[in-house]
Amino acid sequence: MAIPEALVRSLSSLLGERVRVGEPLARHTSLRIGGPADLLALPDTPDELGGLLRAAKTHGVRVTLLGGGSNLLVADGGIPGIVVKLGRGFAHLSWKERAGGCEVRAGAAVRFGRLARAAVARGLSGLEYAEGIPGTVGGALFMNAGAYGGEVAAAVAAVDGVTAEGELLALAGDALAFCYRRAELAPGFVVTAVRFRLQRDGAAVVRERMEDARSRRTAAQPHGQANAGSIFKNPPGDHAGRLIEVAGLKGARAGRARISERHANFIVNEGGACAVDVKALMDLAQRVVWEQSGVWLEPEVRLLGSW
Repeated sequence: MAIPEALVRSLSSLLGERVRVGEPLARHTSLRIGGPADLLALPDTPDELGGLLRAAKTHGVRVTLLGGGSNLLVADGGIPGIVVKLGRGFAHLSWKERAGGCEVRAGAAVRFGRLARAAVARGLSGLEYAEGIPGTVGGALFMNAGAYGGEVAAAVAAVDGVTAEGELLALAGDALAFCYRRAELAPGFVVTAVRFRLQRDGAAVVRERMEDARSRRTAAQPHGQANAGSIFKNPPGDHAGRLIEVAGLKGARAGRARISERHANFIVNEGGACAVDVKALMDLAQRVVWEQSGVWLEPEVRLLGSW
């Protein structure tokens, strides 16, 4: 379905040059893979986002949230409809002191690692594990990102966002339902900011914990090559990377994509890989691990577009 010209004109009036027709999404994903968006929109304020969502709903056009471009695989044919990537106006941080700690309000477009480093610099505990986790605060909330015993859910005080109808809405942290690598949000709800409640701790102690997380991640995960982070969720009581390694699939290739020799739960783009290459390796890992271990690996990355 083509984007109606009336909708393109409406969004161009609202966002100006921050509306792009046929934008290649490989430019916006950590895997450097992905075909074009029918229309890419980059709102800078909740009001702009609300207007965009209302216009899309009026014209019956599907909206897909891209986030920071990590933890996802965009099809080679691209994504139909409107793809939304939150702009620079959502990359703000504000701090509010409270007894025993601090509450930080982070825009959904803030890089999660940046937030973690800023918290540690202030001697605040609760996000040390996030150093090196790719993506944005909004994506981290949506995925309930975590590592080394920590996860987003433990520190969330509240979430601000915009509903599918374009209305601004604030949700208390205890009103959210978190599970492993997922936050249950209403369909179409777009997170615009997350408020985290952090505890004050010794600056040296907090910094040491963050450095430990960084060292462990550096030692275990691939660097210097485009990837989407962990491809599969860890099954209960085990690790997806271990199962893929035991299946003998480290280094397996499809086109220009490869299962990392450093960590088998990562697929890297060696340069020029296509989405179908990555998907072929995901299918291979699922099939072989099922045949050898009786475990079906559930993807952690989201598949977007037409497959």
